[in-house]
Amino acid sequence: MAISKINVIFKSDIQKVWKTVTSLEDWAWRSDLSKIEVINEKQFVEYTKEGYATTFTITATEPFKRWEFDMENDNIKGHWVGVFTKKGEQTEIEFTEDVIAKKIFMKPFVKAYLKKQQKLYVSDLEKIL
Repeated sequence: MAISKINVIFKSDIQKVWKTVTSLEDWAWRSDLSKIEVINEKQFVEYTKEGYATTFTITATEPFKRWEFDMENDNIKGHWVGVFTKKGEQTEIEFTEDVIAKKIFMKPFVKAYLKKQQKLYVSDLEKIL
């Protein structure tokens, strides 16, 4: 099991941050994705630019406070928690991923991979906000 957490404060109001992060239609700001396919109101699939699919199942939604989902692909299985906190005109996010590698040879690399993905996500989010 690998756990990776990232905290960032954005100079943007919580409504805009929440809408950007949770939108499954407006994902073009994500530099790592080629598309998102919505399965139903609780499930969606993200496809990397290389065509690799990860399925997400939303497990909790508290608008402007918390968004959670389970995620799974051929290599990993885990849970993601996003906490959103209003700080005046700014918004603090805390994103935590708890992931298990499905393949033994991947275990040593999972935490570094998660950190890299989180940094890319936050960088993309900063640009769009």
